[in-house]
Amino acid sequence: MLSTVDDSDAAVVLPIGEDDLRRVHREVSRFRLRYKFAIDQVATKIAILREEFEQTYDRSPIEHVRSRLKSPESLFAKADRRGCGTSLESIAEEVLDIAGVRVVCPFVSDIYWIRDMLTRQSDVTVLEVEDYVATPKSNGYRSLHLNIKVPVYLSDRTEHVPVELQIRTIASNT
Repeated sequence: MLSTVDDSDAAVVLPIGEDDLRRVHREVSRFRLRYKFAIDQVATKIAILREEFEQTYDRSPIEHVRSRLKSPESLFAKADRRGCGTSLESIAEEVLDIAGVRVVCPFVSDIYWIRDMLTRQSDVTVLEVEDYVATPKSNGYRSLHLNIKVPVYLSDRTEHVPVELQIRTIASNT
């Protein structure tokens, strides 16, 4: 089997055997698994806050929650656009939105309430904040983007994995 690798302007054809392809597939699958677990961690945190709020205040600040894990194709395309190389280590350092969680709220005040409740948790580390609610983009886009890190507890270690958290209102969720 042959694989084509685009090295700047020249295409290079490399022989890759089935065993190599299986190994690469396993490595990429294992790599993505920690991001899936990070999504699960964040989703659990949000579910707990939602249920607590419903029981305490008879209303929910969360309309719904969606998540996504970047596909391998999308992941490598983004790494290529950023010029960070194709090693999984360099991708992990440069691409912070491999795991994504979107929280949709009824009101703008709920956006900041959810942000505050999540970021006060001792195991959540805020890496970056982009507040397009307070300062909308020129096209009218409004959402609060937080890049956070959460611990993922694996059988032999704990990894702190980034997750892009987007919090927006129902009206902004298009």
